[in-house]
Amino acid sequence: MKLVAFCAVILFASFYLNVEAGIFGESFLNKTKEISNLTVETSKALAKNAPNYVPTFDELLDFTKQSIAGLPFEAAASIINKICSIAIAANATKPFRTPNASELNYVLLTGDENVTIPLTNSIELWRHPSFNPKKNTVVLITGWTTDINETNTAVDLLSEAYLARGDTNFVFIDTARYVDTLYAWSAFNTQELGEAIGEGLAQLSDFLPDEKIHVIGHSLGAHISGAAGQSYQNRAGKLLPRITGLDPANPCFKEGETLQGLMRGDAEFVDIIHTNCGVLGKRDPIGDSDFYPNGVVPLQPGCLSITCSHARAYELFAETVHPGKEQSLLAKKCNSISSLDNGICKGKAIPVGFACPHNTKGNYFFKTNSEKPYNKVK
Repeated sequence: MKLVAFCAVILFASFYLNVEAGIFGESFLNKTKEISNLTVETSKALAKNAPNYVPTFDELLDFTKQSIAGLPFEAAASIINKICSIAIAANATKPFRTPNASELNYVLLTGDENVTIPLTNSIELWRHPSFNPKKNTVVLITGWTTDINETNTAVDLLSEAYLARGDTNFVFIDTARYVDTLYAWSAFNTQELGEAIGEGLAQLSDFLPDEKIHVIGHSLGAHISGAAGQSYQNRAGKLLPRITGLDPANPCFKEGETLQGLMRGDAEFVDIIHTNCGVLGKRDPIGDSDFYPNGVVPLQPGCLSITCSHARAYELFAETVHPGKEQSLLAKKCNSISSLDNGICKGKAIPVGFACPHNTKGNYFFKTNSEKPYNKVK
């Protein structure tokens, strides 16, 4: 298993480094040339037959960026998925470090202090003087290589946004020691981590109404959230009200296999924001409502790396949490971003993120700016 995981990571890193350094093989250059020729021919056809729908110069640049920069990443992710499938089929999925709940911590962030409580003593946290049972409670589960001490991470941006509201207990679950190893080993830990977290959440429901609980997961944390939702249901006999998946991890999570990850049904309402489609994040819709900023693309505006696009999911969500920004990002139910651009999507626009209605169903698209603030004013 170690050899399989190592090979997968090396292969993925090779694609990443090649693209970042601009070192492309002849076959890739030929593919790029084909895409470029196709773009020119398509533009000519559109100019002749549909003047109203001729892509702008910026749109052509974005298409070229997605084609050139995104394709090798998607190919690498596909190969990793195949390797993981082989490992799962061979029952070679023993993680590098088996989770031990006693080593996991809740961290309650109040702005004045960080209250750290072992996961096995969850009642101690729910009874802590700094935890207010009258407030809403958000539980954030982050993903691979996330450190609470770093800035501009999901923990940093989301805690800042929720603390600004003043009506929320913000709890971060520190799973770093189990999701900071090689990616494949981290992926195989998600189910056990989720089961341990679900037990603590079931105890939380004894201290405040269910509707006040919201679980958010980024990357691998999204799949841990799904497992936590299943564990919560088994212990509490009911569903969590809401799980939000922020660009749920793609490599090693394939529908129909052991590591199937977060999906609709893990909570009463499951909403997903996809920002790095087909590479580090999943492409296919897996929630009750799935949101695709700027389309089903691997790279977001302003991003030249997959990690930037992967992080954009929590950046977008955090923007909607800030007071007065709840309606800043609006999406329409649609089949594609081009349909949205052409005014074909006639439905009512709904808020993305914090204020998303819990009865929302289907796939939604919206446009963003390349940098903060992300809300695109028309």
